[in-house]
Amino acid sequence: MSQKAVISFDNKTHDFGKVNEEDGRITYVFEFVNKGNTPLVINRVQTSCGCTTPTWSKEPIEPGKKGSIMVTYSTIGRPGAFTKTINVYSNAVDEQFDLTIHGEVIPKKGLENPSYPIKIDGLSLKTRVIQMNNIEKGKSQSRSLEFLNTSKNDLKLSLDDLPQYITVAISPTTLKPNDQGKITFTLNTSSYNQWGPFSNEMYLTLNGTKRVSDEFKIFFVGNVVEDFSKLTLDQKRKSPILEIPDKVLDFGLLKTNTRKNSKLKVLNKGINTLEIRRIINNNKEFSVKTSKSSISYRKSTDIVVKLDTKNLVVGEYKKTFTIQTNDPENSFIIIIVSWSVK
Repeated sequence: MSQKAVISFDNKTHDFGKVNEEDGRITYVFEFVNKGNTPLVINRVQTSCGCTTPTWSKEPIEPGKKGSIMVTYSTIGRPGAFTKTINVYSNAVDEQFDLTIHGEVIPKKGLENPSYPIKIDGLSLKTRVIQMNNIEKGKSQSRSLEFLNTSKNDLKLSLDDLPQYITVAISPTTLKPNDQGKITFTLNTSSYNQWGPFSNEMYLTLNGTKRVSDEFKIFFVGNVVEDFSKLTLDQKRKSPILEIPDKVLDFGLLKTNTRKNSKLKVLNKGINTLEIRRIINNNKEFSVKTSKSSISYRKSTDIVVKLDTKNLVVGEYKKTFTIQTNDPENSFIIIIVSWSVK
């Protein structure tokens, strides 16, 4: 039997029924079991809009053990029926699957402008999260954010100090009281030199005043991917083939305040050059680097992991990082890093 994780849910759908808008946030926990024979790692969880927030088990789930994905839905400013999809990506046999929540929000009586729940100093927004989802490298994609002037005065709106790969068009730039408008955000991935998930923060400027605070913050998130569906049969035959002999890196038993390095060998068994697009590491305990991102046919390179146990409490640790490549069959590979501190 091949070494694979198998993620199993009792149910993949939850009905909240009827809930009140003033409840604010409602939550449900989806529980699962790893029925495979290798540790299960959830790489990322994406939602269909900014109103739904997922929290999930970040540590590898051993065979036979349980994990969970907690989903929170914000009801404020969202009266009416709702159905939201949660996309889960992991190293299981089914690498991607969907969870669903639905229900009906009973509107709060006397609520003004329920379609614009985000209030920013007289300006009301529909959301503060611009979700670009998956974007193919080399292409552009646009999303719009609608807003409303709920103050008694004119409001002049702008967004400054944007990165070169993000452009905005605001219409109109000056709003009279009760006027509506929209900001159109465009991401040009040709000017963006990174692959994989991204998150940018930007701040609204109102009437010439920019305030770097959470109240004025807008989130811009998405995922730059490669579209392998358009490859011809010949291109597939010549595709790079990533091989990593061991996807688990065990540092063993270490003392506190210890620094230790280890290596993972990455081989290319395909004809075309293997490109390491990105190494995604969100851990503070160790760093991950490679000296070579392009690997020719039958060549290899080392990925160096540098671990520092300073300030770590005694116990067992299991963390992960992700390697993104141009191998159509292994575009995202999850590596497990484990150690114990005595």
